[in-house]
Amino acid sequence: MKAKARHILVSSETECEKLKTLISEGSDFTELAAEHSQCPSGKSGGGLGEFTPGQMVPEFDTVVFNEEVGVVHGPIKTQFGFHLIEITSRTDS
Repeated sequence: MKAKARHILVSSETECEKLKTLISEGSDFTELAAEHSQCPSGKSGGGLGEFTPGQMVPEFDTVVFNEEVGVVHGPIKTQFGFHLIEITSRTDS
């Protein structure tokens, strides 16, 4: 199994919820990632490339390999902070 996802990492659940609302109202995920994400991937719109189970922290894997593709999920709390995660593709091969 492989997946591609992008995320926005922030320090508070409140900020995460605020960004999720902006996205649901039509704001661009890529632009918000570049502006707000504390992860270096924010510079490239939050893109994490393709990965397999076990390459990310468990909380991240649970979402990416089980939840609906093309939907923004979160806030997801990890040791790094709070994430919004959008699964952009997933394959079983």
